[in-house]
Amino acid sequence: MTGRRVITGLVLGLLLVSGCTAQSGSENSAAQVARPEAGAGQSAPKQQAPAEPGKAPGVAVGQVDRKLARSATLSVKAGDVSGAVTRARQAATTAGGYAGTERTETRSATVTLVVPAERLDAVLGELSALGEVTRREQQVEDVTEQVVDVDTRLASQRASVTRVRALLERATSISEITSIERELTTREAELESLQARQKALAGSVAMSTITLNVAAGAVAAEDDDRGFLGGLAAGWRAFLDFGSGALTVLGAVAPFLVLVAIPVAVWWVRRRRKVAPAAAAE
Repeated sequence: MTGRRVITGLVLGLLLVSGCTAQSGSENSAAQVARPEAGAGQSAPKQQAPAEPGKAPGVAVGQVDRKLARSATLSVKAGDVSGAVTRARQAATTAGGYAGTERTETRSATVTLVVPAERLDAVLGELSALGEVTRREQQVEDVTEQVVDVDTRLASQRASVTRVRALLERATSISEITSIERELTTREAELESLQARQKALAGSVAMSTITLNVAAGAVAAEDDDRGFLGGLAAGWRAFLDFGSGALTVLGAVAPFLVLVAIPVAVWWVRRRRKVAPAAAAE
């Protein structure tokens, strides 16, 4: 009896040991199978394309064509204001542009010149030779975004007008025709406005505006006024300046002299009349 129990215990022990070994093996196998599957499920890191030589990573290869509207303001002093304005107009015409608004006064003038954008610097150089430059400014406005926006909206509006016209051709009733024509008129007006805006932007990019201010002023002589002739010229100028100043003072005092001279003349005439009878009586 005791021997049977011992044998039964040994058999049960062997069965338990073999079951634990089998379970451990199956778990290891499952882990080995799951590990490749997990590795396969993970996405491989993306490889970035090698950047071109001389190009920064992340920067588009094609360069954006910038649309720039350029303008300038130039102020000069010239001995002959009218002649300077005439030469400025000729310079603009020769460059392929034209002269716009002009305002001329006694000792100054302002004229607006419109020239091709690629000729702006050359024309400014010619205008700077008209006299002494006192002010020179250039303004640049980047209108690239405006141009792109208008072009996009223009394409969309053209497609919209085309669709409405197609609907108008298929309309059968008077009410449909009236409603579609009203909508077509509105969209065509918007299309014309966008076209005008596109034309204005293109003009501001293609042509540049120069505002030229010319003021009367003596241009500095290239040669020094030295020597006998220089001294003679300086003396003559001083004499003219003195004569001009004296005449200016005389013109300013003349009205007051007239007012004083009238009472003096009346007093003198009366005194002469009184003196004459006294002299006759003696």
